[in-house]
Amino acid sequence: MYRFSILLILVGMNILSGCDKYLDKKSDAKLIVPKTVDDLQGMLDDGATMNLMRTPSYGESEADDFFLLPTTLSGFNQTLRDVYLWKSIDYRFGNDWSDAYLPVYNSNLCLEILPTIPRDDLNSKQWDNIKGSALFFRSYYFYCLTTTFGLAYNPATSERDLGIVLRLSSDFNVKSERATVKKCLDRVISDIEESLLLLPNVGENTLRPSRAAAFALLSRVKLYMGDYAAAFKYADECLKIKSSLIDYNSDTDLLGIDLNVPFKRFNKETIFYTELNFGFSIHSTSRGKIDTLLYNSYSADDLRKKAFFRPNGQYQQFKGSYASSSTTFFSGLATDEMILNRAEANAYLGNIEAALTDLNLLRKKRWKNSVPFIPVTAIGKVDALSKVREERRKELLMRNIRWADIKRYNVEGAGITLKRALNGVIYSLEPNSKFYALPLPTDIIEQGLQQN
Repeated sequence: MYRFSILLILVGMNILSGCDKYLDKKSDAKLIVPKTVDDLQGMLDDGATMNLMRTPSYGESEADDFFLLPTTLSGFNQTLRDVYLWKSIDYRFGNDWSDAYLPVYNSNLCLEILPTIPRDDLNSKQWDNIKGSALFFRSYYFYCLTTTFGLAYNPATSERDLGIVLRLSSDFNVKSERATVKKCLDRVISDIEESLLLLPNVGENTLRPSRAAAFALLSRVKLYMGDYAAAFKYADECLKIKSSLIDYNSDTDLLGIDLNVPFKRFNKETIFYTELNFGFSIHSTSRGKIDTLLYNSYSADDLRKKAFFRPNGQYQQFKGSYASSSTTFFSGLATDEMILNRAEANAYLGNIEAALTDLNLLRKKRWKNSVPFIPVTAIGKVDALSKVREERRKELLMRNIRWADIKRYNVEGAGITLKRALNGVIYSLEPNSKFYALPLPTDIIEQGLQQN
């Protein structure tokens, strides 16, 4: 973020009814300093800056849904090999850190300029939407950065564990200092809560924030913090606004489960659309092979086994991104995640029947309709929670969710140890290791910040 001395803003784009057309729209507007609500809205509507390939992916590269073959590793440079084996690395601009802080900068700039524009009866709706959207974008990327570069939220230590830099100003002269994990998540929550008072229930498209998206993000944050009652509450509020699911048997948003790109972009499950940054890309579809035990956990009658994977040599590679791309991963908020959030929260709270109702609602949409659907049952809270979490991993893989889930589960005592092999040597990442706060870029450390 230190490298952006001037930000030139594209404005004057009209929002079209379809997101694809909106992204493809060419702007012939001049580059100007934003002064009006239209200017600010155009700045937040710049999908290439605010949504596309901005979500940190470092955690996805460190998680356990994939592995690399020795032949693939041998072609990597030392930095990429060290990333795969959970070693500290020296890396510089551009990266997950700089790419995620650019939408934060834009959001702060909007929040600073907006009060200079009088709010009146004619512009009140747009004025509120701009403020709510800027707050949402800032909170979204603060959360993504915190779960990547901060330790897991632990109530016993979060007030001293280092998180990220909470940049609340566009002024580059303001010194950057790392806040604690608690302060980071408190700011995320306060920004989202304020945005809820300003945003419409549903945006003009899913590149724009909305109340549904704000509820969904709050549910994701609260689940990460282990506040299951709140995670249930906000997932439920989100699903009251938007709850549609794709039927993997046949659906207008399904291009074909046998295709290399099975799903339409901006499909009916999408609440808020973002994409993973390419980052180190060791988990990319051309490199990463899906964990064999994970792949084998899908039933033969589970349509996700075809929709999400395709053979690559002796193993499987992922193809089921909601980005409708063979190389780009969807990282946004979607209804399937919210149904699983609500199910997991209910299971944790002991509401077994409600948890299984949601679990089976989702699974039925993923099941072959040519064979009888057999609902999942559970004996008690522990069994129900285990089955919901298994389904969560099978449904939400490669969305930058697993890394945060592992951190959360280990704080609760799950004892998940990650293991990778290279040249006959087994490398392990122990539960609650300090490495779960991933290394910050070297050029940021040279500005005076403390390294993880």
